Amino acid sequence: MTPADPGLYDGVVTHVRHAPRRHRLRYRMFMLLLDIDRLDETFAGLKRMSHNRFNWFGFHDRDHLPKDAAPDADLRGFIDGHLRAAGLAPDGGPVQLLCMPRILGYVFNPLSVWFCWRRTGELAAVLYEVRNTFGEAHSYLIPAPAPGNRPVVEQDCDKGFFVSPFMDMDLHYHFRVHPPDATTVLDIAVSRQADRLKLLDARFAAERRPLTDASLMAAFAAHPLMTLKVMGGIHWEAVKIVLKGIGLRPRAPLPPTPVTYVAAG
Repeated sequence: MTPADPGLYDGVVTHVRHAPRRHRLRYRMFMLLLDIDRLDETFAGLKRMSHNRFNWFGFHDRDHLPKDAAPDADLRGFIDGHLRAAGLAPDGGPVQLLCMPRILGYVFNPLSVWFCWRRTGELAAVLYEVRNTFGEAHSYLIPAPAPGNRPVVEQDCDKGFFVSPFMDMDLHYHFRVHPPDATTVLDIAVSRQADRLKLLDARFAAERRPLTDASLMAAFAAHPLMTLKVMGGIHWEAVKIVLKGIGLRPRAPLPPTPVTYVAAG
């Protein structure tokens, strides 16, 4: 298992809620895989996508940096700092970010995934960057299971960040990830901490396309204004969930730190 080149991953996101009422959603969407050390190289050959500038498509560093980050903060320093805080000495290996781009200046990423590689080609850790519709963000940094070259990575952590007003806080996440290559799959099973009763299955499964102007515009034609539709879809599904009789949970305070460091399993 080695890092894939930057690319466009076109696929489907599905959520299946099992309890207390069954609810299912399915949407087509795409994400980009970017190497944070090769952004200028990646965008140099693109006319329809820019780095830190407005375009049809855009990637802005500040969309993934803390709101209080210094003006000169960069993505490599950000992720290396968190790797050190987790006791994982960075060695300069590639760091890849799987996320949605800005489309006509707007983006909302409920989940972005950072793949942190060692120079040897082994996966060192995964950082799951989660955002809610209240403008808040929190991340979970989890070391990769040893050896870090398995085709599928399985990781666990307890929930510590309020995301959905229809889900309790005493929950547990089980991640099952196929890091991007010709395909990528991200499975998240959500269960109660107390008895591991499964409440929700979420999945993103996609196939790789080359990252070119043609593939970007084809994705735009297939998913026009996708990032706006993500936000709209969240609220539309919320209406349907309320109509099924699922009540709202009180909003929990933010965790004391912006990143939860999970010990190796």
